[in-house]
Amino acid sequence: MTVRPLILLPDRLLREVSKPVERVDDDVRKFADDMLETMYDAPGIGLAAIQVGEPRRMLVLDVSEKEEERDPRVFINPEVVASSDERNVHEEGCLSIPDYYAEVERPSDVTVKYIDLDGKEQTVEAGGILATCLQHEIDHLNGVLFIDYLSRLKRDMVVRKFKKLARENPPARMVG
Repeated sequence: MTVRPLILLPDRLLREVSKPVERVDDDVRKFADDMLETMYDAPGIGLAAIQVGEPRRMLVLDVSEKEEERDPRVFINPEVVASSDERNVHEEGCLSIPDYYAEVERPSDVTVKYIDLDGKEQTVEAGGILATCLQHEIDHLNGVLFIDYLSRLKRDMVVRKFKKLARENPPARMVG
């Protein structure tokens, strides 16, 4: 397994809509392992493929508590097929927007259809932090960031801050 570098705001790649995964094969399974390793290393509870520079409709997450055994989950081509009218507010953060947190309101419950690592279609009904995390990561696959739910003023402040940081600390470029 390999820890991959994270894509950070203001990288335009974060605004790209990811492409569906055509088939589940060993490459997809290895990539899922790399994503999980990267997420745990960060550390985070969710990661979309686009956050490591791959515009594939894949995400990983683990919302287990620190004292619980790890519960890694992989979602390929996830899609919210139903959501509740009831709403919840959770403080969210993002590995691509480090050290910034804000309260975001989302549906409290969602039903998500996806493909698992065996290539089988699955459905999960999620509430609480699992529902929030799934919605946050699926948003990434659609080029949407959690800061898009904030007021324009707050969002613009965050974007300006990260643009300034990027100018001061340009990312190292890989040669090869």
